[in-house]
Amino acid sequence: MNEHVKIAAVQMASGPNVDANLMEASQLIESATRQGARIVVLPENFSYMGPSTGDALEKVERDGDGPVQEFLANQAKKHGIMLVGGTVPLMARDPSKVRAACLVYDAEGKRLARYDKMHLFDVNLIDVDETYQESKYIERGEEVVVLDAPCGRVGVAVCYDVRFPELFRAMLDKGAELLVLPAAFTALTGKAHWETLIRCRAIENLCYVVAAAQGGYHISGRETYGHSMIVDPWGVVLGCLPRGPGVVIAEADRTRLENTRRNFPCLEHRTLRCVLP
Repeated sequence: MNEHVKIAAVQMASGPNVDANLMEASQLIESATRQGARIVVLPENFSYMGPSTGDALEKVERDGDGPVQEFLANQAKKHGIMLVGGTVPLMARDPSKVRAACLVYDAEGKRLARYDKMHLFDVNLIDVDETYQESKYIERGEEVVVLDAPCGRVGVAVCYDVRFPELFRAMLDKGAELLVLPAAFTALTGKAHWETLIRCRAIENLCYVVAAAQGGYHISGRETYGHSMIVDPWGVVLGCLPRGPGVVIAEADRTRLENTRRNFPCLEHRTLRCVLP
């Protein structure tokens, strides 16, 4: 990680119009870079949120070829930033499903990494009479992704992944210092658990966390929680946007990261190791 680097979480309330979503994303990316951000994280489903998860099949792209991937590469190069592209629906092995792929680009517009969402949101929210079954339309990923970047080692996760601490321990074992989490939490689950989970992942791994969320009412009638936030390795919330489109900016400080890990060496005190299959 550079000594000091500004990082940004973008918040949106995306709908089914891809062009409109990309226009808004470009404006928010520009706003973040004008404020000095060198790493920008977009939310899950930033380019398309239809009435149901299965609608993403209509917008599926081949890996390495498609308008949303082109948009991400161009935006990263235009602004000279590392861009974490939320999720993009890419072709899966099963033609009836997609991969929810988080794509990361460098300042030249070159793709650095691809992470496919590993944990799928199959739940019943009885209090609001909502049912989600992502596994019906999304093919889960299998690989833990941690990449080298100018800011240090970056681990990538998506939304529901945040509830599975073993994934983040696996990232930590690969040297993660900064965790990025595009998300689209529901209003109900967000109110109950969002901040707690984000801060827990930062605290237990002594990492910075950049959580970029969908936040607001969507054309489909769905409500997402928002509260995009950036948290430091001690669990301090450096910035948060409760509702609506916008950006959260904060500075990641290598000295603070190293001092926290040295003075509170809980990572060295681990006695159990969890090995992912």
